[in-house]
Amino acid sequence: MSELIDQYYTITEPTEGLYKEKGSKFISYAYSVTSEDEVEEKLEEVRNLHHKARHHCYAYEIGIDGNRYRANDDGEPSGTAGKPILGQLHSHEITDVLVIVVRYFGGTKLGASGLITAYKEAAKDALGFAEKKRVIIGNPYLLSFGYDQMGHVMNCIKSLDLDILDKAFTDSCEVTINIRLSEQAELIQRLKAILLEVSIEQIEEDTKVPFCKIERLDA
Repeated sequence: MSELIDQYYTITEPTEGLYKEKGSKFISYAYSVTSEDEVEEKLEEVRNLHHKARHHCYAYEIGIDGNRYRANDDGEPSGTAGKPILGQLHSHEITDVLVIVVRYFGGTKLGASGLITAYKEAAKDALGFAEKKRVIIGNPYLLSFGYDQMGHVMNCIKSLDLDILDKAFTDSCEVTINIRLSEQAELIQRLKAILLEVSIEQIEEDTKVPFCKIERLDA
């Protein structure tokens, strides 16, 4: 059985980089993206910003299955631009990221190896300034309870270090938490045990917490 992948790394904010070689200037931009539409929007922004540049090469990868990616040479010799940019995404072990490298030609040809190095180093420079963040993949669960139980429930959530996605306190209390995929069954069991103040061995799969409804939202 393959290991369950339930986390990945991406970048928090856009960054820029620069590489110069024999008069050519390679300006790089790194963005966090989660869809192909966002990729097109960022490409349009950079193309408008650098409308006089000869090339706007890029690579992106989205998701964790390795199937949503693209490397584009934008007129450069095949494999000399998009591929080395994509290679930097893999080297930094990040996804949901787009890197665009704009080239202003300096009058001297760099050759295939020179271009590969230039696009690689430009992408590397932008990603070198990026702050990485870990994203946990999980399922959202809604906890519904009364105000008289709010202190107890919130303390239980805190003690298990569960991620809170949303909170709503109106006629009753509702807290949405994120349960990591690889720990889902265990954490739900532990949450029920700590809420009921019993040992985990006393918790069955169908055990209910009378004062706190636990509901998986995407079920």
